Formats: sequence, C-alpha cells, structure tokens
Amino acid sequence: MRFRLLRRRLTISAPRMAVRSAMPWPLRWVGVAVVLGFCAAVSLWAFEFGKGIAGLDSGAKEELVRLRADADKLREERDKAQSVLNTSASLITAEKSAQERMASQLKALEAENRALRDDLGFFEKLIPSSGAEGVAIRGLQAEVIGAGQLKWQVLLMQPDKKAPEFRGKLELSISGLLNGKPWTMEPPGGAQPLQFRQYRRLEGMIDLPPQAVVKNVSARLVEGTATRGVQSIKL
Repeated sequence: MRFRLLRRRLTISAPRMAVRSAMPWPLRWVGVAVVLGFCAAVSLWAFEFGKGIAGLDSGAKEELVRLRADADKLREERDKAQSVLNTSASLITAEKSAQERMASQLKALEAENRALRDDLGFFEKLIPSSGAEGVAIRGLQAEVIGAGQLKWQVLLMQPDKKAPEFRGKLELSISGLLNGKPWTMEPPGGAQPLQFRQYRRLEGMIDLPPQAVVKNVSARLVEGTATRGVQSIKL
C-alpha cells in the first residue's frame, strides 16, 4: 500500500502541485514598473553620456548657432538688396518723370520759338519799304497741311500813319490741277470784308477737293471797285 502511494507521487499520475507567491499581484505590477523605469533611466543616461563622450551634442549646438548666424546674415543681405531695388525703382520713376517734363518743356519751347519767329517776321513786314504808298499786301504765306487742307496767312498794312481807315475786302484765289486738269477755286465764304487803319493780319484754313494739287495762291485787296494790291505765291 505504501509502495503504491509512493509510486503515485513519483510518477506522472501524481496529483498537480501549484506554487503560489505570498506577494499580491498589485505589488508585483508596481515592482515591474519600478524596474522598467529604472532601466529606461539608465538607458537615457547611457545615451546622453555617450553623446557627451562623442562630442555630438556640442557639435550640434555649434552648428545650430552657425546656421542661425548665417540666416541672420542672409536676411540682412536680402533687406539691403530690397532697399537698393526700391531705391533704383524710385530713381527710374523719377528719371522717367523728368524726361517727360523735359520733353514737354522742349515742345513748349519749340512752339514758343515758332511763335517768336512768326512775330519777328510779322514785325519785320511792318517796317515800311522805301517808296511804299497806300495800302499794300506785305506777307502772303500758304501751305498744304494734313489731308486736303490749305493754311494761309496774309499781312496788310498802310505805311502812312496818317492814312485814313481802309474799308474794303480781301479776295483769295487758289489754282492748280485737279485730276490732271487745270483747276481754280475761291474760299467757300468768298471775299472777306475788312477794315483797318495801320495794319491787319488775317489767316484761315481752306478745305481742298480730293486729288487737288495746289500750284498757286493769290491775294487781292479791293476797295470799292479799285484793286489796291495783289500778291501771289507758288507752292
């Protein structure tokens, strides 16, 4: 009987045994957490210690400082370049404005110069010619401008300051070729009435027929039925 009990205990058929710790499971979990935290702290310390020994940490800080300095330098250079660009744009704008003002002033001076030349020629014509008597046509000018227009100008004067007031009319005549044939015309308004005592300057524009070629322009000064002066110019 004893042999059977001993054999049952020593063979596979022996009953199972369970070894249980006297420590409860919450305390076991706390212990595991403490061990893991300690291992993590040791690993972190070893990692930082290794970086310090290898010099990686100091090199990274120096590289970061250098990169920040380079960034500040590049930012400063960019600001300077932007300032130079803005200044250049302002100078270009000012130069363009100055050129436009100069061009406008030049045009105004050219127009004033032409006006002064016209006035000079006008006053030169006012100088009495030797032996001139009575009313006379002193300056007839004409030119074809634009598309089919004739611009004319004439100066009339009486050399004698004590001469009576002239009352008469001015007749203009234009001649040339139209479609290859002889052609003559007068201004649409006909003769222009006028009166003056010392001098008178007249001017105007005349529309020409298409294909007209002006060869000659004549001015005739008429008082009553008498012709007081005639002048013609060729174009």
